[in-house]
Amino acid sequence: MSKPLTKTQLVAAVATEMASDKKTAAAALDAIAAVVTKEIAAGGAVNLPGVGKISCRARPERQVRNPATGESITKAADKQVKVAVAKALKDSVNG
Repeated sequence: MSKPLTKTQLVAAVATEMASDKKTAAAALDAIAAVVTKEIAAGGAVNLPGVGKISCRARPERQVRNPATGESITKAADKQVKVAVAKALKDSVNG
């Protein structure tokens, strides 16, 4: 399994794909990340065509167990980010 792309490598790849310079690609990548973060933090969802859907769901307060002591603890309600991978991406990986 190969290592994940670093931000620098991703910016270079996006710049090549866009036939643009790295500064423009970095700005585009940062803008997309900001929009996705803002939308998910507000409780919405973002559909990235060909990649998948990123959404946020609320988890209620629940009982969890400390594996070291076996003690039950009440964990406060929180939010969880979910990623559903698009069929096109699954097919390209498996095909």
